[in-house]
Amino acid sequence: MTAARQKYDDAPVLPSFVEVYEQHFAFVWRTARRLGVVEASVDDAVQDVFVVVHRRLADFEGRSSLKSWLFGITRRVAKDHRRRRQRKDSGKVSADGLMSSAEDPREQAELSQARRLLHRVRDELDDDKREVFVLAELEQMTAPEIVEATGVNLNTVYSRLRAARQRFEKAALEHSS
Repeated sequence: MTAARQKYDDAPVLPSFVEVYEQHFAFVWRTARRLGVVEASVDDAVQDVFVVVHRRLADFEGRSSLKSWLFGITRRVAKDHRRRRQRKDSGKVSADGLMSSAEDPREQAELSQARRLLHRVRDELDDDKREVFVLAELEQMTAPEIVEATGVNLNTVYSRLRAARQRFEKAALEHSS
């Protein structure tokens, strides 16, 4: 932070929009993708998130971490994108994200199959479980951080995470047999 951005009262010192963008772009991109925004639409979703951030950054009160606040915005944008995509593609099967850089055709097929399984299980989870699963397993956030990001109580976070993990393990077992 520059000296010009020092706080003069009890109000939190806000980073600039550019700082937020540079520090959190990768997190927002990964989160949008992991919350079910198809790869072809992730850039649009991320742009939508940062449009909201640009409009609302001055309203950020610092009651949660900036990352939690960004997750909340990304969650709403991802949900909107998934709904639009479902209306647009109702009944279509997507091969989104199934390409691989593996050279061995067998390895490529296995990776493709694993991605399909992951995407299928992720898409079958309800939004609440998907969010907790993504934050815990993929973003490596702790349960208290997830509480802050989602606004639900700690026991609910643990319950949703347990249910999501059980569903994922069940699908993996079904796949391997």
